[in-house]
Amino acid sequence: MSTALITSPAGVMAVLVGVVSFWFWLEKKTRWGVFNFLPPLIFIYASPVLLSNGGIIPFKSEAYDFLRQYGLPVFIVLMLIKVDVLSAVRIMGKGVLVMLIGSVGVVLGGVLAYTLGQSISLGGFLPLSVDSWKAFGTLAGSWIGGTGNMTAAHAALDGSATDLTMAAAADQMVYLVWLPLLLGCKAFADRFNRWARVPEGRLAQMEKAAAELATDEKAPSMIQLLYLALLALGFTWIAIELSDVLPPVVVGGATVITASTWLILLVTTMALITSVTPARNLPAAQTIAMAIIYVYVARVGATMDLSSIDWQQTAGFVAMAYVWIAIHGVFVLAGAWIFRVDVHTLAIASAANIGGAASAPIVAAHHRESLVPASILMALIGYALGNYLAILTGRLGQLIGG
Repeated sequence: MSTALITSPAGVMAVLVGVVSFWFWLEKKTRWGVFNFLPPLIFIYASPVLLSNGGIIPFKSEAYDFLRQYGLPVFIVLMLIKVDVLSAVRIMGKGVLVMLIGSVGVVLGGVLAYTLGQSISLGGFLPLSVDSWKAFGTLAGSWIGGTGNMTAAHAALDGSATDLTMAAAADQMVYLVWLPLLLGCKAFADRFNRWARVPEGRLAQMEKAAAELATDEKAPSMIQLLYLALLALGFTWIAIELSDVLPPVVVGGATVITASTWLILLVTTMALITSVTPARNLPAAQTIAMAIIYVYVARVGATMDLSSIDWQQTAGFVAMAYVWIAIHGVFVLAGAWIFRVDVHTLAIASAANIGGAASAPIVAAHHRESLVPASILMALIGYALGNYLAILTGRLGQLIGG
């Protein structure tokens, strides 16, 4: 029997929502500079860790099970039906290709970093378990798409709370270094653009296309909210039913597609197909989706037992994450040179990968404010690809690790 102070599923859910609400309220109310380096996501994850380990809420609850089984797929549907690839391509042009190359760099970099980590572990340094491929796949989700992809990949790969802890720690440690680099590269714009052989008029063309993008979204009506609920719950129901009957896929003796993986892949695919229909114009889908995913992050934090953390392994994972981000950097630089893309687009493309929808607008506003809407569209493309490629990253590591 649980000894936690709050055990009711409704009470536990209220605590999780309260934690999320508090940190966003505090960020908006105080405007503390600390949030520029440690976004609310970190505190939203860490607070339930302290609450559960302090005996306020339990490590296991029906509320957590509900969020994992229904909350996550509902989030995926609501987020991905807003993907607009054509608008992003019209504004950013070949910059979208740079972002895609950056995504390839994340996949290959993750596999290489995992392989290097295993080699170093065999030498007795910075030990990483063979099963750490789940953490690499989880972090790949964040670095290709965003927080939602990270949690989706974590669920699809059947990761433990420890895997998400390592991924979240590495994500923030690298973010503290990578974001200043993306912002600071603006100072080298002229020299970079000469090196990349950027055509004259490229920036003017982007400005013109960005000005034509309509970004105003009206408040949703009751019937529009019902449409969103129908899509989200209907696709979730279909995906759950199919994932229960579809057989697992085994490669080389390793099960690379489980029921959890099927669920994420199915709901992602159905949502992306729907994004090319008028459903994409339904307002408030992204706002609702982000509210759900932050509560889900709090849920994962609540399941983390601090006594189970291997701090030495976490340090090894963070070290490999720095190797990993360097590989991504090489890929985006190569992409910028191949496609003759300016430094502003390169920074936004990398931010759309590594930082997702939260960081891409920050980088865009610093480089060229008119590109903020396009940066969000690029981040949504990352969300569209993130689940597929993060699962691929993790499973490739699984096959390599035997």
